[in-house]
Amino acid sequence: MNEIVHRPALLKAVLELMQPQEGETFVDFTLGGAGHFAAFLPHLGPEGLAIGLDRDGEAIARAERLQKDWPPCRIILRQAKFSEAEDILCELGVEGIDLALFDLGVSAFQVDDPTRGFSYLADGPLSMQMGSDKKKAMELVNGLGEKQLTQIISTLGEERYARRIAKSIVRKREEAPINTTLELVSAVDRAVPPKAKRHLNAIRARVFQSIRIVTNDEMDELHTGLLGAIRYLLLGGRMGVISWQSLEDRKAKHTFKLYGAKGEKEQEWVLLPATRKPVTADPEELEANRRARSAKLRVVTKVQKEGA
Repeated sequence: MNEIVHRPALLKAVLELMQPQEGETFVDFTLGGAGHFAAFLPHLGPEGLAIGLDRDGEAIARAERLQKDWPPCRIILRQAKFSEAEDILCELGVEGIDLALFDLGVSAFQVDDPTRGFSYLADGPLSMQMGSDKKKAMELVNGLGEKQLTQIISTLGEERYARRIAKSIVRKREEAPINTTLELVSAVDRAVPPKAKRHLNAIRARVFQSIRIVTNDEMDELHTGLLGAIRYLLLGGRMGVISWQSLEDRKAKHTFKLYGAKGEKEQEWVLLPATRKPVTADPEELEANRRARSAKLRVVTKVQKEGA
């Protein structure tokens, strides 16, 4: 089996906008392939502290194997969901952080491993577990009612054929339980009208996305994680979020806006955006990494509110 090549998305922009400095404390809430994490280390130096978190134990194990090749820095790696991050930081005695990074969605390592069940392109068990949670996608697909499935596919997948697809899923599971990725693909495909067949892969992707989000409670986890990171962010601290689909980007945008200069949250500090619009991949990066075409980066800085 070939080793998956990990290319961290928007890395140049992340470093330019977040400007890691020597001696700072950095938390990567989504360690993944550790590409972003490793790139921060030379800037933090031996006195810096880099904490890598990920709900996927395989990501932590992979980073531990890579650690011997990293430049000198104080490094701590822990398996944790976003909702557990504050407890980890408290346990470690961290009182504040200078840098926080979220690279959302599913990692290339997870998608490209058929045994994880994230991809509609390869057959495998319909699991979609990002971490060690017990809930599996197959339980949702086989257990939820047609109305629930329709709502999930419509709202979290933003799929126009959600009702037809939900009906097809229910019909197929009446024949036999849907336990594999390609069995789910079959149910999706037969629901798509002929005029939309040329968009099959996009439709499959949206359905898989919606099921994955629910399986892993991604939106609730993201909400909790963003608020926790903001609380721990020191004045002058920078926080970046890389999103891969519109739901994630809207959540980051809305959360940052709440704490912005004209936001609803009354604090002695505000979050100021580093750019007016989210940053996307340039042509050079897209040529090297087509997956980056969906990535959007938002960076904010926590500053003292004027007059506070």
